[in-house]
Amino acid sequence: MATVGVIGGGQLGRMLALAGIPLGLTFRFLDPAPDAPAGEVGELLVGPYDDPELLDRLADGASAVTFEFENVPVEAARRVGVLPGPVALEASQDRLVEKRLFRRLGIPTARFDDEVEGFPALLKTRRLGYDGKGQRLVETRPSPSDHVLEELVSFERELSLLAVRSRDAEMRFYPLVESVHRAGILHLSRTPVAAAPQALAQAYATRLLEELDYVGLLALELFETGGELLANEFAPRVHNTGHWTIEGAVTSQFENHLRAILGLPLGSTAPRSREAVMVNVIGHEPPRQAILRIPGAYLHLYGKGPRPGRKLGHVTLLDPTAERLHEIEQLVS
Repeated sequence: MATVGVIGGGQLGRMLALAGIPLGLTFRFLDPAPDAPAGEVGELLVGPYDDPELLDRLADGASAVTFEFENVPVEAARRVGVLPGPVALEASQDRLVEKRLFRRLGIPTARFDDEVEGFPALLKTRRLGYDGKGQRLVETRPSPSDHVLEELVSFERELSLLAVRSRDAEMRFYPLVESVHRAGILHLSRTPVAAAPQALAQAYATRLLEELDYVGLLALELFETGGELLANEFAPRVHNTGHWTIEGAVTSQFENHLRAILGLPLGSTAPRSREAVMVNVIGHEPPRQAILRIPGAYLHLYGKGPRPGRKLGHVTLLDPTAERLHEIEQLVS
């Protein structure tokens, strides 16, 4: 029986295990939190991500080691030979390095740093920003600091492309997803996207995957504006905008990530339904019975305690009607 080591024991690690257990896989996680959600579905090693002894235990006998969030210490990733590789991880951790990579590959981005002419603009930390954290509006050009200044983009839609690349360089792509955020946190994502610029998004993702010699699932976040796509950032891991694939695609993002890093054939990324919408459950647990009464609704709770702004789960709705989607949004708000 093959074992997969995972740095991080949050909900993404938990969902990786739930996808891999039917394939006969077992899982071992490393996380500082003794109550990490993934501990319910695999062995949990508790301690710092960069503890050499724990990293060696994580990798011992593992067929592959991966990670479920991008702020993993790069040296720890190198020690255990993660997939996707440390090069992708390191590029994703620094917004300035990431933007320069996009530009070098001919992938357009918003203007940044000295290119910014109009204000207000966004001042973002180079590292550790997520869910709207680590950024603020500024009215004037700040003094030099360890931040990235970025123009405000007036976009029509915020899109996300999930791409997977195998060990032998086969690539597959999921349909583009449109994302809606509230207070910097993903509220919902839906697919398909009307008049989706799928081919252009795939071309940009292909450049990234090939440049990084990538193995696994990658999410490329994009702004659509004036017929153009601007790259916002990429995540070298399974991604919140892809949770709809658990019920809504032939092969989920989680299973395809595992297939890729283990050298197994990739699965189909085709949708199973006409339309899919995923709504995040944030801050408090919703009424389970009420959600499960809604036709086409699938509830996932992550085993995390309630806290304002915390992602506790998600609901996927297949072939939604406006009334059913509205009902779910009311129940999780």
